[in-house]
Amino acid sequence: MPLMHNQRMGADAARFPFLNRREEAGRLRSLLHRKEGALAVLYGRRRCGKSRLLREVLPARRSAYYVGDDRESALQRANLAAEIGRLLPGFDQVHYPDWAALLARLWREAPRGTVLALDEFPALVWAAPELPSLLQKHLDGSGSRRIHLVLCSSSQRMMQGLVLDRNAPLYGRAREILKIAPLAAGWIRKALRLGQGVSAVEAYAVWGGVPRYWELAADFANLNAAIRALVLSPLGVLHDEPEGLLLDDLRDVTQPLSILSLIGRGSHRLSEIGARLQKPATSLSRPLRRLIDLDLVRRDVPFGVSPKDAKRTLYRIADPFLRFWFRFVEPHRSLLEARRIDAVARAVALEFPRHVASVWEDLARDSVAWLGCFGRRWRPASRWWGPGVDRSPMKIDVVAESEDGEALLLGEAKWSNEAISPTVAQQLERKAAKFPLVRGRKTYLAVWCPRPSARLRGVATIGPDQVLRVLT
Repeated sequence: MPLMHNQRMGADAARFPFLNRREEAGRLRSLLHRKEGALAVLYGRRRCGKSRLLREVLPARRSAYYVGDDRESALQRANLAAEIGRLLPGFDQVHYPDWAALLARLWREAPRGTVLALDEFPALVWAAPELPSLLQKHLDGSGSRRIHLVLCSSSQRMMQGLVLDRNAPLYGRAREILKIAPLAAGWIRKALRLGQGVSAVEAYAVWGGVPRYWELAADFANLNAAIRALVLSPLGVLHDEPEGLLLDDLRDVTQPLSILSLIGRGSHRLSEIGARLQKPATSLSRPLRRLIDLDLVRRDVPFGVSPKDAKRTLYRIADPFLRFWFRFVEPHRSLLEARRIDAVARAVALEFPRHVASVWEDLARDSVAWLGCFGRRWRPASRWWGPGVDRSPMKIDVVAESEDGEALLLGEAKWSNEAISPTVAQQLERKAAKFPLVRGRKTYLAVWCPRPSARLRGVATIGPDQVLRVLT
């Protein structure tokens, strides 16, 4: 499966680095060093490093860390008691008939500054619905200042219902509520020790910003081998990842999977999705809103258009890994189940540059606010599509307004082995001349491409190294 670049991945999974999270780690450490106990909440998409973050920041000598699971409450209490027993000798030698007994003793006997960290908290609540109210009682009680409580989960829906909903027992009690999102693209270079910016962009186009995906990929000699073993093979760890990801937050994943499948195959308008599903478009607003809330789908409107303009809205898969999966795995499930992996790998090789190009466009827009192009500061960039001043249709990959509102940046994102030719600059200049939203403002032109060149007069060229450097 010959991709454009296939640089060997050099990271050792056994020593996989803890990347970034400086702000999140700093806020948690600050909270856990307070003299008075406090509640912290971590939530976000699975495999983004919540548990790793906790292991990095929890003070080992005064922390009890427990991961909830699907077993009966009695077994979970016994295991948590064993963990607490490391801090309080003899704590696990007692039978606790219920959670009230266990928590009462912990809050009564634990030394000041003790940390109780409950990972996958909704799994505990599933078996013991009374647990949030019991924790609220201790947080609000006279002994509330003794213990730090940290709650963590991959289920964003459950955590919002248990902690962030106004009617939830724990609502309003957290001093820190941290949503742990995927890492910015630039960190993949360090994670996989990729020297070339082009190789890093290609890897990011497959794995996105999810640290666990990077850690899994680091076991393989190159990107091709990792894709085959982890994603294309029915035995691969990530082969069924989208369904598991959705099951963390949705009771029924049939419709969301269908919507993602259609978007992945090129149906970007609500009317198109509704027609393909043979359902009224209005019935899809709620599931689409949920996918947007989970950061899996992005709602795009052209630059300068109100976000409320539903007629010009396009829906796109926001996550690179899901975009890759729904482009290459979902349409070929039958072939892959029949172990025709070579045939699918050839299809991936043929279409992979186009897939990378779509992710490169996103990275180009993401970089604008940080690059300082032409010595100016720019607001976040958008795409634009529509009729030009001559009424002919056109699209521009990157459009941004300067922070002072006096200038516009117009750009194109190209992904090709070929050097950028003067023709690209000329085409961009023609688009700028026909762009209807200039309104007397000064325009600057830029091209994002794998091989930057100084040969394009009046047009800046920006490469992967520059983009990845600012996206950290």
